[in-house]
Amino acid sequence: MISFEVKALDKQSNARAGVLSTDHGDIETPIFMPVGTIGTVKGVHQKELDEVIKAQIILGNTYHMYLRPGMEVLEGAGGIHKFINWTKPILTDSGGYQVYSLSQKRKIKEEGATFSSHIDGSKHLFTPENVMDIQRSLGADIIMAFDECTPYPCEKRYATRSMHMTHRWLERCLTAFDQSEPKYDYEQTLAPIVQGSVYPDLRKQSAEYISKKDRLINAIGGLSVGEPHEDLYAMTELCCGILPECRARYLMGVGLPENILECIGLGIDMFDCVLPSRNARHGLLYTSNGVIHIKNLKWKNDFSPIDSESSVETSRTHSKAYLRHLFQVKELLAGQLATLHNLGFYLWLVTEARKQILNGSFGTWKDALIPKLQTKL
Repeated sequence: MISFEVKALDKQSNARAGVLSTDHGDIETPIFMPVGTIGTVKGVHQKELDEVIKAQIILGNTYHMYLRPGMEVLEGAGGIHKFINWTKPILTDSGGYQVYSLSQKRKIKEEGATFSSHIDGSKHLFTPENVMDIQRSLGADIIMAFDECTPYPCEKRYATRSMHMTHRWLERCLTAFDQSEPKYDYEQTLAPIVQGSVYPDLRKQSAEYISKKDRLINAIGGLSVGEPHEDLYAMTELCCGILPECRARYLMGVGLPENILECIGLGIDMFDCVLPSRNARHGLLYTSNGVIHIKNLKWKNDFSPIDSESSVETSRTHSKAYLRHLFQVKELLAGQLATLHNLGFYLWLVTEARKQILNGSFGTWKDALIPKLQTKL
């Protein structure tokens, strides 16, 4: 049984602490979901995801898993949980963002999106119906509606046309989902996505439309695609003011630590982003005291821990000088340790935010922490 319950509201903001329950376990919100695009969070073993980072849910990508290893393999394994040996909840996106990012290799029309594989150039068609079928076969606990993610900047005429098509696609997704059954022995839930670029009237219209579908989770998409942070916050605040309070709110693809805290304060419950893992592989570390570029010469003889306050043991026991050395010699362990650190920090951030919400002090804590998070060390 999948359900969502708000447990506490912050006294100083619109932040809330909740519990999203699935057949693979409960998720305490606000939550950050590490991105496991191709069935793995790059460089991180599932045991580490569970025991070191303490991830409660991870995200997989429909587009990439559809192409490789393919649906025959995934169905043969009994779904994505068994294939990757992950017993906790999983969310899969619909592939809409990848279709957006393949702007030179795809064509969007009412039927769906035709695209060329980035692997071998083969042609494929994603429709609202077959994306529901694919995600039923993948077997994630939370699956996303098929939508079009508009770029930034985007002319209002295009944003309007795209939003209405996303709504029509949603109706087809809902019909296909509601008329089908899970392929495995647990429940799935479908989340619609609010679109509308950075136009307040479109966001309002889309949020109202999605709210009427009365789904357990409502997502906000089409942000964090290059727009100023002020627009990100304005559109998020507008949507949170419309989307039902008793339903989970998922802000897709966001973001920097300070973005996450600000948007928790606006009423968001769920986040995902590739930044912590991608940037880790390039030597950029997030800490509660600021951002570290570990490849810089200044860390060569710094034998203090990577982050003495980290929830990740390796960040407390390995020095900055050692991690810099690993990057300098191109040792694979460098990216692994940095990824463990960054994801651990993001999970610490949302866990601490939850504690502050339960204490009624989130707003004050957030305002004091954000300037530190933005400091370049």
